[in-house]
Amino acid sequence: MVEVLLEFMLGPIRGIGDFYFEHQMLFNPIVILAALGKIWLIRKNNQPTETS
Repeated sequence: MVEVLLEFMLGPIRGIGDFYFEHQMLFNPIVILAALGKIWLIRKNNQPTETS
């Protein structure tokens, strides 16, 4: 019964979740690197530049 309700409520999202869980070791480093890269770019752009 619970399985039927989950299938009805989540629909195609459930398949995406299954795919993510199967390939979690691949996706997690990509997400972490993207977040660190964005933080690095924001800090790099906010640094004051020296003018002589």
